[in-house]
Amino acid sequence: MNGPILVLNCGSSSIKFALFDAHADGPPREARWTGKLDGVGGEKRPYAAALQEVRATVERQTGGVPPAAIAHRVVHGGTRYAAPVRLDAAVLADLKGYIPLAPLHQPYALQAIEVLLAELPRMPQVACFDTAFHRTLPRVENMLPLTYEHWERGVRRYGFHGLSYEYMAIALAERHGDAARGRMIVAHIGSGASLCAMQGLQSVATTMGFSALDGLMMGTRCGSLDAGVLLYLMQSEKMGAGDLAELLYRQSGLLGVSGISSSPQVLLEAESRNPRARAALELYVRRIVREIGALTAVLGGLDLLAFTAGVGEHSAVLRGRVCAPLGWLGIELDDQANANHAQTISRAGGRVRVAVEPTNEEWIAASHAWRALRRP
Repeated sequence: MNGPILVLNCGSSSIKFALFDAHADGPPREARWTGKLDGVGGEKRPYAAALQEVRATVERQTGGVPPAAIAHRVVHGGTRYAAPVRLDAAVLADLKGYIPLAPLHQPYALQAIEVLLAELPRMPQVACFDTAFHRTLPRVENMLPLTYEHWERGVRRYGFHGLSYEYMAIALAERHGDAARGRMIVAHIGSGASLCAMQGLQSVATTMGFSALDGLMMGTRCGSLDAGVLLYLMQSEKMGAGDLAELLYRQSGLLGVSGISSSPQVLLEAESRNPRARAALELYVRRIVREIGALTAVLGGLDLLAFTAGVGEHSAVLRGRVCAPLGWLGIELDDQANANHAQTISRAGGRVRVAVEPTNEEWIAASHAWRALRRP
């Protein structure tokens, strides 16, 4: 394989990218180089121009050597794509059909793919799906209590953050052995947030479902919501689909309740003097605690609870608040280890181990691209 692997994670206003060397036995876990381009989209920096900037920056880093392949994080693979796939015009057309299911993420990844397929038609490109890891979910977890015809049309629970959970299944098994291979809940808590219950390192239940709105309260997203609320907003407040999408995806969650910020850290700094900030954090933590309890019931117990992603990795305060009501499960934190963001933050000898593990979605995507290129 001549050249490195470029991983792209394209959002509405930014492009994150990472460059991995392609060794004979696969890419190393540590990227050679990472970067982020902000202010993407609109007339000032159209997506095509932003991608040209990324490519130019990458080639400066590699001394002019182009990538051997490009791996894209694509949030939704629907019912059809259960594994990474080489991209072409037909696959791209399929994936556009899932834009309504992930409107914050899907359009931008597909826009980048479309541009690069046109500009670099011979460059191998691979889509890596956040839904794919959850294809092991049992049918009872996939189904929604609507008509069976809706199930047949693909209205079902998919689950997300799969690239993160795939990495965590590898890293936690290496670090924690049998505890990770047993009954494990991974808490991916960032601007988006979800939990995944694993058994034997496979997804058996997760909090996100049909869309990335489901489950936990998030920075700007509502999480689980009584469907009657939507009917009320449509009927009594005359809200249309566009207004509802704006409310549920961008104006709810921590931002909506607090009226201040979608950032937990900002709200932690404000909560002593602002009741709404305090209320937002209380609800945020309560929803996490409640869902951990529910997933523990599904698993029939718990051996390991692991925190990852921005908040999960870096907020000792919120980890402590989540764990404090879970003492009945056998969770006992070591306060000093938690404050130091140690790999294991539970007390020795406790029934449930609690871990902190940085995620590495980019390496998972690079590894999938490397394997795709080696397949005949």
